Amino acid sequence: MTGGYMFKRKVYNELLEWKEKYADRSACLLEGARRVGKSTIALEFAKNEYESFIFIDFSNISTELLEVFNDISDLDIFFLRLQTVTGINLIVSKSAIIFDEVQFFPKARQAIKHLVKDGRYHYIETGSLISIKKNVREILIPSEEHKINVFPMDYEEFNWALKKSTDSIRTLVEKNAAIGDMTNRKLMRDFRIYMAIGGMPQVVSTYLQTNNLDAVDKEKRDIISLYEDDLKKIDPSGRLSDIYASIPSQLALKRNRFKITEATKSRRQIKDEERLFDLIDSKIVLPCYNVAQPGIALAQTRDPETFKLYISDIGLFTTMIFDGGKGLSSDIYKKLLSDKLSADLGYMYENAIAQIIVNSGNNLYYHSWRKENSTHSNEIDFLIRSRNKIIPIEVKSSATKSHISMDEFCKKYSHEVGRRFLFSQKDFSKDGMLELTPIYAVPFLLENL
Repeated sequence: MTGGYMFKRKVYNELLEWKEKYADRSACLLEGARRVGKSTIALEFAKNEYESFIFIDFSNISTELLEVFNDISDLDIFFLRLQTVTGINLIVSKSAIIFDEVQFFPKARQAIKHLVKDGRYHYIETGSLISIKKNVREILIPSEEHKINVFPMDYEEFNWALKKSTDSIRTLVEKNAAIGDMTNRKLMRDFRIYMAIGGMPQVVSTYLQTNNLDAVDKEKRDIISLYEDDLKKIDPSGRLSDIYASIPSQLALKRNRFKITEATKSRRQIKDEERLFDLIDSKIVLPCYNVAQPGIALAQTRDPETFKLYISDIGLFTTMIFDGGKGLSSDIYKKLLSDKLSADLGYMYENAIAQIIVNSGNNLYYHSWRKENSTHSNEIDFLIRSRNKIIPIEVKSSATKSHISMDEFCKKYSHEVGRRFLFSQKDFSKDGMLELTPIYAVPFLLENL
């Protein structure tokens, strides 16, 4: 529950599939960044799909309840004590136990192997930062975990929260034909509202309750501060939080790679690689790796040293661009919603597309290569795989007839390339084999690629 709103989430169907197919031999691990709604989803699922359940929040657990986990060698006694302390009766084959924020008590996660094997109940874990070294040190990570990623609300879930249907956009994607400037501008304006607010459930709830963008912005800055505090706990040097904070500014420079030294304003350190892993593991950023030789197996030629970073929620990204610690002015939001922001803010749309690609189940890759007889480079913003082909994607903030990088890439890798896309704010159209697609249509387009 978030501020009185229970949002419809797609991950609920994934939990139903787990319960039907895998729950008798594996626990479900809901993994994602903090504040994306993992606990709310787990609670709602347990309430609806089981006759009883026990919810254990390891971030705020009583000493009495924690002591129950000191010895699980005799599961009959363990379950008896657990029911006695919580006052909840468990029913064999009809009850679930939720381990919320399991990273705070790794031994409970290790116990999953024995609990699942016992077979009496189903288990749902929620966690963030679950692979950080201190959270897995000296425990055997169970193989009996069915992992489900939980992301911020996607564009369709956002529309559901606003009681809007997206069926018409799916139909437009199927037809893939121009719809006219007036309709396109309206749909693009709707998508920019999502860019302004984002998909963090508490932020969406604040928007619905207040219809006030200043209140929305404050909620987002609170989450950003929470993330920065988490990062400082992991890395007291502050370098990790500096890396996170620098992501929008580095994207703004349109460089072909993220530079840690630019973020920290100092030489690269040996521990920076570990810091980067911890940041990625937090799920608050999205890594995008350069692919040396684009082909069907994109991961095989990715360069782990050459990458970009995006923010996992477009609403947080929007605030991070303009914030500077003082909050956004209403004027900035007005300009965003009316498409009057400077044209060089195209990287906002790039971050939005990165989030959409990841939400659709794809990893992020790009390809950069040096122009002939030049110190400059060409670049394809994103590459995804579809069946036995690769799909190159470019993202533009406004209309453009220039797509030199796309043309050269498709010529160079003609046998590998399938469909090719340029995503912008403009109406559906085609330029030869290149499909020009409005950004609001991308989530629905990727469903069928």
